[in-house]
Amino acid sequence: MNKRIIGIIGLTLLLAAWAAPPVFSQAADIRPVTVGQPMPDITLPTLQGGTFTLSGLKGKNVLLVFPRGFAAEARWCTIDNYKYAELVDFEKSAQIRRKYNVEVVFVFPYGQEVVQQWVEANPEQLEKIKGWKNPADPEKLDDQGKTRMERWRKSYPKEYSMEKGKVPLPFPLLIDADRKVSKGLGLFATEWGGSKVDQCITSVFIVDKKGILQFKYIGQNTTDRPEYDFLFKTLERMNIGN
Repeated sequence: MNKRIIGIIGLTLLLAAWAAPPVFSQAADIRPVTVGQPMPDITLPTLQGGTFTLSGLKGKNVLLVFPRGFAAEARWCTIDNYKYAELVDFEKSAQIRRKYNVEVVFVFPYGQEVVQQWVEANPEQLEKIKGWKNPADPEKLDDQGKTRMERWRKSYPKEYSMEKGKVPLPFPLLIDADRKVSKGLGLFATEWGGSKVDQCITSVFIVDKKGILQFKYIGQNTTDRPEYDFLFKTLERMNIGN
């Protein structure tokens, strides 16, 4: 009888653990978090409409991307647009959200109007990259020009394009207009990399389905962000471990 009771209690506790909600931090103020700690819960409006709440994604991993946004006054950080196009392409070709049980979320430290401007700028930004990589007459470039061309080709190895007015939006784009999230996590800056403009330090967080931060990257410059293949492998290991 005692063994039966113990077994029932054990099964009850196990089922309760499976049904337990994610362990997101419920602190009123969002603060920087280290790997292994509960991620602060986030609730923000989305560009697509409605509200996103991090703790609402029960049973899913979450890839949080904080693009830089502006690189200077009225000038977008071009690599953000390239990396966005790359991730859109991965979703289209490999269905990464289903494959890795992950939701991909972009967080911008701007109001809705500015975030919409960022979206609309993507086609032009991608064309600009093509122009840098493929100048009209590369043989006439001086040594400095050729060095820049090769740098662009190395930094932007793939070719992407988007149609004006039809930029794909497969991922929630969050509007952090009052910078509560980006400032709270220590990512917002008015000067970074020599550029004085409202921006985020380029960052990537991965939160597991239990609400624990498993990966955190805060940029040293605009080009050293982790490659997506590395992030996908990280998600694979997380799924195996959980």
